[in-house]
Amino acid sequence: MKLNNRNVIDVEVDGVDPTDYPDFCDAYFCYAIWEDTKEELTDDELIKLTEECGDALHEMAYEYYI
Repeated sequence: MKLNNRNVIDVEVDGVDPTDYPDFCDAYFCYAIWEDTKEELTDDELIKLTEECGDALHEMAYEYYI
């Protein structure tokens, strides 16, 4: 996954509500690190990642659910 043309790894999702299946509109990225520096993304960066990578978020939420 990429944000600001940098690779993001070890991404974790939270807020997966089974009653919200299949939309998972409350899901969000709660943790990730930059691949190059191994630093955690800030809360603002996680919000941006959630906004820009909605397809990946939905897929991860679905996998978390099943």
